[in-house]
Amino acid sequence: MKRVLLLLFILFAGLSTQAQTADEIINNYLENTGGKAKWAAIQGVKMTAKINMQGMELPLSIIELKDGRQLSYATFQGMQFYQEVFDGTTLWGTNQMTMKAEKSDAETTENFKKNLATDFPSPFLDYQKKGFKVELLGKETVDGSETLKIKLTKKPILVDGKETENVEFYYFDAADFVPILIEVEVKSGPGKGMVSQAKMSDYQEVDGLLFPFSMTAGAKGQPGGQTITFTSIELNPKVEAASFAFPTGN
Repeated sequence: MKRVLLLLFILFAGLSTQAQTADEIINNYLENTGGKAKWAAIQGVKMTAKINMQGMELPLSIIELKDGRQLSYATFQGMQFYQEVFDGTTLWGTNQMTMKAEKSDAETTENFKKNLATDFPSPFLDYQKKGFKVELLGKETVDGSETLKIKLTKKPILVDGKETENVEFYYFDAADFVPILIEVEVKSGPGKGMVSQAKMSDYQEVDGLLFPFSMTAGAKGQPGGQTITFTSIELNPKVEAASFAFPTGN
């Protein structure tokens, strides 16, 4: 009996340690990048960047606000291409063939709203209250760096009208606990079934918080990818409400 009790104690102690370790990684990440209080106090972020597309560098601007509004646009030959602009109700972007603004379908808009409500400024901030779960999957080497792999399970999204698992994998640098890689399976569209990757680097301090100033996005196992280099990041910017509105006359 004593041996059975000892084995049960070791088993449950191991499970408890793993759960605590996952929490500790998240807590270390938030604290090492500025602290929970500072992250929670952010009302908005404005990012200015350059995106490398087919050998060309295009100016890029991104604005994200705590209330869910956001916009991003790139400038090419004097024209602005908008993507994922959300005014709180409508999600829209520029059709690059017609150069006209188009609204997204209802399902895409609903999924976008769900993520916005929980991802700003970080999905890990108060993740328990959001109903998210984290799980430590172990250690992996990413581009020569030892990382801690965390599985983040968020609330389900809709795919063709059906609720679908919504999971992201974060690889935290084992030395300083900042994420250097995010992987997400594409659930719909031409890339369905593929795994998208975002690699982050060049962390710099902005008003006491650490942000990555370089990000490369692409498909796992595929060559190329798009690199975004941030030239400035501003916290709590003043933005006119009209900036997010769907253009009239479309």
